Amino acid sequence: MPLSSIPPIQGVTGTGYLPAAPQSTNGAEFATSLTGAVDNLQQLQSTSNELAIQAVTGDLTDIHNATLASTRAAVTLELVAAVRNKGVDAFNEIMRMQA
Repeated sequence: MPLSSIPPIQGVTGTGYLPAAPQSTNGAEFATSLTGAVDNLQQLQSTSNELAIQAVTGDLTDIHNATLASTRAAVTLELVAAVRNKGVDAFNEIMRMQA
């Protein structure tokens, strides 16, 4: 496949990464992003559980899809836990600051 047929990645130029300008400072976008991430995690875990049940009952036709779904759910859960831990660490650091 020639390189010219690969679409460019949004937010990246030949000189480097261009960060997006902040949209708002009220936290609504962060809350929406966080809610979307949790909803996505729940969907991934639900899919993984359904495929695991199919594997146990013998109804599973493709073990590859079940393995991928399980791995996606596990990695996403680890990511969400890491973000949560960083948020708790940041909160604790702010609480330790002197006024």
